[in-house]
Amino acid sequence: MRRFALILLLVLTTATVACQPRPPRVDVTPPPMPDAASGTWWNDRVFYEVFVRSFQDSDADGIGDLAGLIERLDYLNDGDPRTDDDLGVTGLWLMPVAESPSYHGYDVVDYMAVEQDYGDAATFRRLMEEAHARGMVVIVDLVINHTSNQHPWFQEAAAGPDAVRRDWYVWSGEHLTYRGPWGEQVWYKRGDAYYYAVFVESMPDLNYRTPAVSDAIYEVSRFWLEEMGVDGYRMDAIRHLIEDGQQQENTPETHAWLQAWHDYYKGIRPQAMTVGEVWTRSEDVVPYVGDEMDICFEFDLASAILDGARGGTTGVVDSIAQKVEMLYPPGQYATFLTNHDQERVMTQLRGDEAKAKTAAAVYLTLPGVPFLYYGEEIGMSGAKPDERIRAPMQWSGEDQAGFSTVTPWEGLQADYATRNVEAQRADDGSLLRRYIRLIRLRSAYEALRTGSLIAVQTGNVHVYAYVRHSEAEDVLVVHNLGADPASEYTLNVRASPLAPGRYRVREMLAGVRGIAPLTVGAQGAIEGYVPLETLAAGESLVLVLR
Repeated sequence: MRRFALILLLVLTTATVACQPRPPRVDVTPPPMPDAASGTWWNDRVFYEVFVRSFQDSDADGIGDLAGLIERLDYLNDGDPRTDDDLGVTGLWLMPVAESPSYHGYDVVDYMAVEQDYGDAATFRRLMEEAHARGMVVIVDLVINHTSNQHPWFQEAAAGPDAVRRDWYVWSGEHLTYRGPWGEQVWYKRGDAYYYAVFVESMPDLNYRTPAVSDAIYEVSRFWLEEMGVDGYRMDAIRHLIEDGQQQENTPETHAWLQAWHDYYKGIRPQAMTVGEVWTRSEDVVPYVGDEMDICFEFDLASAILDGARGGTTGVVDSIAQKVEMLYPPGQYATFLTNHDQERVMTQLRGDEAKAKTAAAVYLTLPGVPFLYYGEEIGMSGAKPDERIRAPMQWSGEDQAGFSTVTPWEGLQADYATRNVEAQRADDGSLLRRYIRLIRLRSAYEALRTGSLIAVQTGNVHVYAYVRHSEAEDVLVVHNLGADPASEYTLNVRASPLAPGRYRVREMLAGVRGIAPLTVGAQGAIEGYVPLETLAAGESLVLVLR
């Protein structure tokens, strides 16, 4: 009898497992490497932000380096679209890799030298070759608003009023007392004069009213494109380039300088891309896109997505997403959840992995060009100060998290033993597996990469839905942002580009079964559609319409 019971239990368990949904196979065609005829090639890619110091230490000094990053490239993209244990990203953004006296690199002392802690020029070029061989493009941080106060240019400028490079920085003979954009001190004494630094004393602003400064930065831009082979730049703090007295951001002179620089670097390599950091409201970001930057980061949308995941309601994220889509040229903005200056997603969501999965599903299925901060795909935590949100990558539960064989430059997060790549790779229900699946879906479906956004009314404040439409296909995305199951909802669209008719519907994210067919009426209308009787708490559906 006991043996019969054990056999019955085994049969029932096997049947239960067999009935669980499995994600359907997704065939991914890697995007071609960009050339002069590629147009907006960045829309076909998903980028990954890497802090080299914290990614992988190859030489046992506790500091991540370029050789270590090369060792880990197969995790990011192994070059084989048939595999599904790599993350599948197709672009890398490297935080500053130029020589700097600080750990973060945003105060440069030599624009045309690789940071010694990271390696040398030969290793950087090898990284470019290895990344390109796997189908990944690489962009680097270009920090041109300011230098380090240890940069030779500033050391010369600070020698006195008659110094050769005095006018390479912004000086005042009197102590000006007005504050900066965030109420911070911006004037600092050096000798008998004061210099301007919008961020901190150790980062004096360059003076772009001096033609020689522009010439020098043009040469830096050419060097990294031509001699180091990068595919473009993430442009740091560009709204602060040129001040006009107390107007310290978004000045007409800043826009004019960026337009001229855009023409210059596009003349060197037409397919090179730029993504700008303009950390302000969307309306003030849009003027930078087009003839200045190719795309810019969308901070309002990032906040709205996290607010929706945190609060469980659609209002803010729905309205901001629609506004953003109307403001920009189609899809020409960069989406993200957090970056190296913000508390990590898992910390903001108070450790709620279900909400982190929802946030990932929203931003990786909306229009734009996605950027993923390293470690967010495994739910790394991190609160200020900045060093703690830039802590070493958690590869495994072994000593030093697989990042190094010695004590890292910055301490590991406390949960590294359980929240790491190795553990999550083996767990089909993990956050990492969710990211891998979403990135593969985005890479596989043109509608998710470049399709327009069609808002869908749901009649439920917790259910967020939209259609991504392209000439090739249509994808309907539905999210239950709430903490409870949702059964009282219907999907409605008054008019859309969808052709009238009856559609077969297949769920591609988790392989959910039992999805109802969809009937589209005249003028592309959708009325009262319920794809699934009940949406589980935090559930996301990616529905491909046939």
